[in-house]
Amino acid sequence: MKTNEIFTPDELKKYMNEALQLANFAKETREVPIGALIVDNETKEVIATGYNRREELQDAIFHAEMEAIRQACQVKGSWRLEDTSLFVTLEPCPMCAGAIINSRIPNVIYGAKDPKAGSVDSINHLLNEERYNHQADVISDVMADECGGILQEFFSEIRQKNKAKDGNS
Repeated sequence: MKTNEIFTPDELKKYMNEALQLANFAKETREVPIGALIVDNETKEVIATGYNRREELQDAIFHAEMEAIRQACQVKGSWRLEDTSLFVTLEPCPMCAGAIINSRIPNVIYGAKDPKAGSVDSINHLLNEERYNHQADVISDVMADECGGILQEFFSEIRQKNKAKDGNS
């Protein structure tokens, strides 16, 4: 079933707002502010959440999507997440797109595009690559301004802090 047949525009915004709350929590913990959640398509319940934790754990694989996928597999008791949808504030990178393919998530909804690492629409189109055994229906640009804004603000603050620190040396 296509994503736009499962969720209304208001529901898309509702779940993306929840993902943004996770991104804000990540920002408060000094992580890159990206949030993700997985929704059961039948019940429309959020079954898993994640946010970036790479700095906290010093582990490259702790992206928001990876956390949410891992948690959803535990909740479902299966690595196959065929009846779910992933909401994430930033276009997934190649690692996360690979995990989406491998876990069979059929629907991906994301906020801001990622011109430097995005592997859904920006650099690659991994989720629509027909040579893989699974493709996903994608809706992009849901609350893109809000999702991109939190990232721009985060990196702007880091640049200002670094500039101030360099000026005090």
